[in-house]
Amino acid sequence: MIPDIANVPSACEDDQLKSLLRGLLTTIGDKWTLVVIASLTAGEQRFTTLLRTVDGISHRMLTKTLRDLEHDGLVTRNVHAEVPPRVEYALTPLGRTLLEPINALTHWVDTHGHTVLENRASTS
Repeated sequence: MIPDIANVPSACEDDQLKSLLRGLLTTIGDKWTLVVIASLTAGEQRFTTLLRTVDGISHRMLTKTLRDLEHDGLVTRNVHAEVPPRVEYALTPLGRTLLEPINALTHWVDTHGHTVLENRASTS
């Protein structure tokens, strides 16, 4: 059974923040969010560029992911008054603060990933 880290004593003490933590972990931990965030580290990008860059994501899922990130204030959506309209997405300063924990997770996988793979293979 996976423990609910929002109820661990070292986690948020504020009930409102506990709920927020659960939601953010769900959003950030989904299949596409980190890939989209990583793609946006290069700077502002158009939707179609992101669709090509994020291999395997559907139009619908990219739209949902970007909306969720925008709703949380992690991504901005900039609509340019052109014909046809040009829409670009970028990380906000708040979104950029996620890069350090993402890099820490990536470093952890670089360090321990082979052990995890060996453990998975031995229990299959």
